[in-house]
Amino acid sequence: MIMAQHRILVTNDDGIDSRGIFALVQAMRRLGEVVVVAPDRQQSAVGHALTVSSPLRAVPFYRDGSMFGYAINGTPADCVKLGVSCLLDQPPTMVVSGINHGSNASVNAIYSGTVSAATEGTLMGIPSMAVSLNTFDHDADMTLAAEVAYMVASRMHDMQLPKGTLLNVNVPTVGQPDFKGIRVTRQGHSEWRDSYERRKDPMGREYFWLTGDFVTVEPHPDADDLAVQDGWAAVTPIHYELTNFEAFHRLQSFAF
Repeated sequence: MIMAQHRILVTNDDGIDSRGIFALVQAMRRLGEVVVVAPDRQQSAVGHALTVSSPLRAVPFYRDGSMFGYAINGTPADCVKLGVSCLLDQPPTMVVSGINHGSNASVNAIYSGTVSAATEGTLMGIPSMAVSLNTFDHDADMTLAAEVAYMVASRMHDMQLPKGTLLNVNVPTVGQPDFKGIRVTRQGHSEWRDSYERRKDPMGREYFWLTGDFVTVEPHPDADDLAVQDGWAAVTPIHYELTNFEAFHRLQSFAF
């Protein structure tokens, strides 16, 4: 059942002027009222960072002559905390973060500002989801990702997710005829094999540029990253409980 009127806080980590957030807003408006609170600049891979040593500013942002939302000089997690605490007159019924340029499947979820914004919503007790498109092409068509976001968001309240759980949604870069549908997945076991390129700036000073390869370490038939590679949209329930309970019970027998 779709709720008659959602109040949806939309954010991202690519910045308030990105094509992805505009496509997401259009999709979420089919479900109800949308308030945009997003970073005023690119904030990819900032994780769950918060701004604690400088002031935050919320500046009205206009698109095509109309008020689009609030641009924040902070991180995605800042946007959710500030939006819920100060900028919205009522708490949102949902937080939706995206549409991100680039996959946030597998280990990428750890670094992602997009996922961290949804995590912050979950920490505040609000049903939340992150949506990412599996390409870094900023001219990519967002139509499929926006439609998947709508389909998942429209059912989120029916899912009755456990406390502390959010949805991490990753969408393949395929045309509609090649799209296989939506699958519930687990977080994949892939990792970045990082390296740094040594470069010189125009003044001859050395600097380093992060690069690397994304490698599947442990294939699993239900892994999110492999599902996306195969043409599925992956919906992964993740949570922020970090305790390793196997180690917890084993360590209880140790005398410190």
